[in-house]
Amino acid sequence: MTETAEAIKIHRGLRGVYFDRSPCTFIDGKAGDLRYHGYSIHDLAEHSSFEETAWLLLNGELPNARQLSDFDNDLRAARSLPEDIYRIIRVMKSAHPMDVLRTAVSALSAFDPEVADLSREATLRKGIRLTSQVAMIVAAHSRIREGLDPVAADPGLAHAANLLWMLKGTKPSGDAAQLIDRDLILHAEHGSNASSFTARVVVGTEANLHAAITAAIAALSGPAHGGAAEDVMKMAEEIGDAARAADYVRAKRKAGEPVTGFGHRVYRAEDPRARHMRAGVERLSKQMGEPRWYEILQAVVQAMAPYARHGVNVNVDFYSGVVYHLLGIKRDLFVPIFAIGRVPGWVVQVLEQIENNILIRPLTLYCGPEPRSYRPISAR
Repeated sequence: MTETAEAIKIHRGLRGVYFDRSPCTFIDGKAGDLRYHGYSIHDLAEHSSFEETAWLLLNGELPNARQLSDFDNDLRAARSLPEDIYRIIRVMKSAHPMDVLRTAVSALSAFDPEVADLSREATLRKGIRLTSQVAMIVAAHSRIREGLDPVAADPGLAHAANLLWMLKGTKPSGDAAQLIDRDLILHAEHGSNASSFTARVVVGTEANLHAAITAAIAALSGPAHGGAAEDVMKMAEEIGDAARAADYVRAKRKAGEPVTGFGHRVYRAEDPRARHMRAGVERLSKQMGEPRWYEILQAVVQAMAPYARHGVNVNVDFYSGVVYHLLGIKRDLFVPIFAIGRVPGWVVQVLEQIENNILIRPLTLYCGPEPRSYRPISAR
């Protein structure tokens, strides 16, 4: 029995389904091309900053000097958390950082005076505040769970440098700040991925931005969406030496198991974001006297080369995890850092959804029993 006599095709995971139009992010998975509002991710990674890229995503054009300065000032002015949020973080300090982040963002809705205002202007203002506050929550929890006081934001530092400052309490090097800045740019937006789609579904019900971002964080916390960077670092440690990489890959392929950091739901060619973290890993690993991490990763890439023709190519998270590790960032913070970069992208998805809002309500095809009669419990 089916619900209709018409032929129905099931699109598991909604693969290949276009549910709306977007002027923001262009992805060509076959060519390995990614653009934000027409601008190549390569140009943005090499020449832009997270602040400038966030403005571009939110407004559709690159800012002039005055616009960028005002936006940067707004981000810096938003670097504050209510004391009650710190209390929540302390109460749940032993929880996973993504659980803490999700709960704290949800709680922030109680303190935002514009929480119920769903206008584009108010949503933009809230998005700016959340872009700064999400970074503060992640850093504060990292400190509190170690028995340390949170580090106050430094108004003289840009977004990425300030994140490292709040995590460590020491001023980062220029190279370290630049690498994290680039990482945030590369993760800022990526179309209708699982967490962004989740944000759209939530705001499609006319819920507020905080609800949508909370749900997006929950979606990102699943290892199938945001966990690759953490898993790559585990893999590198398991391999231990570049000379063992080929045997590791061979064993994985023979067992029919995926090699972490390879393959992507969208890209058949190499993820265009990957190259920009590759150079950073090479430089940073040599600077810190730990070149083996880069050597291991490159040996894995070489061992996986024969499978590239099947569309199994390196993705952005293959290199990100080692960058975080070399910067002394704890492994369970890898996904929260992904979330820090993705906030502007989630906000863009919400803005696009509310512009012409509609309830997102797909169907499932019934495949259960034929009609049957109810029997009282005494007769069963």
